[in-house]
Amino acid sequence: MKHAPRVSVPVDASSLRAFDAILDTRSPAEFAEDHVPGAISCPVLDNEERARVGAIYKQLSPFEAKKLGAALVARNIARHIETAFVGKPRTWKPLVYCWRGGKRSGAMAHVLREIGWEAKTLEGGYKAYRRYVVQALADLPPKFSFRVIHGATGSGKSRVLRALRAAGAQVLDLEDLAAHRGSVLGNLPGRPQPSQKMFESVLLKALGTLDFSREIYVEGESRKIGQLQVPEALIERMRASDCVLLQAGLETRVALLLDEYRHFFTDPAALGAQLDCLAGLHGREKVAEWKALAAAGQWPQLVARLLEEHYDPAYRRSAAHNFPRLAEAEVLLLDSAEDSAFSRLARDLYRACNGTPAARAQSLPA
Repeated sequence: MKHAPRVSVPVDASSLRAFDAILDTRSPAEFAEDHVPGAISCPVLDNEERARVGAIYKQLSPFEAKKLGAALVARNIARHIETAFVGKPRTWKPLVYCWRGGKRSGAMAHVLREIGWEAKTLEGGYKAYRRYVVQALADLPPKFSFRVIHGATGSGKSRVLRALRAAGAQVLDLEDLAAHRGSVLGNLPGRPQPSQKMFESVLLKALGTLDFSREIYVEGESRKIGQLQVPEALIERMRASDCVLLQAGLETRVALLLDEYRHFFTDPAALGAQLDCLAGLHGREKVAEWKALAAAGQWPQLVARLLEEHYDPAYRRSAAHNFPRLAEAEVLLLDSAEDSAFSRLARDLYRACNGTPAARAQSLPA
């Protein structure tokens, strides 16, 4: 007997890589909170429509809700076909998912298959994908070999990571993924932090590009980057790893931070609001002194005082306690804030590697 072709696929790394496009049929609000990285938002019910159907289901009857929902879904699928999908070739293979892998994705995939495209749905939908992410982030980190870059605030750790990547090293930039520099002034202009779930999705995608057989450079982070939590297995693996300690003079550190935080120069109110968060630690009088320096445009003096009075004591309290191997770290000296200094330092740090990557190991669990 000839079996019908399979119309759904399980949630695993090969499934997520095997299709020409991944279509998320959930509402825009659901998509905004989290989605499979690279997925395209193709809602079959928008936020308001989903709320309407849900209200009718509870207040009137399931039958009336399904009747309205079917009409709305049909119209929205037609709109996607006439716009987003109109130029797709006969060989196009999309993967479709919704919340549970049921009616919304099933309706979209059915219509696409009737047209002639080899569309399939994701078994269990987003809920199954989310379980997969959580499990993978628990299973993967122990398999990697990390080298953790440490240094006081302003010592250029993020720029060293960028220089290491340019030199051919494997790099995991958690602050870039989290859209935050990890300090009280760490918000990035124009880049709000993602949700915790979206952070974990993009983190898993980043881990999936890394080679088990090669060392990975990562910055020494606390458990939280801004409002986001680093997964437990990853932070524990980092804390058990070899360390490199980056040191720079106060003048160099001030120059680097003046460049990184220059967006505050044009928004003293935002800076003041962030500094107010430190009143509980340092008292309102000291915070008022810092704010007065900002109001007077004395930026180098402000940065130097913040380093000496807030950041450096905090770093000394936490780093050695959280990273027990820091005492054994190789020490590297950064002699200036120039790009050339970071390039030289990265080449020195990466000198033992020949730059020829081994064949990429399978990184994500099946």
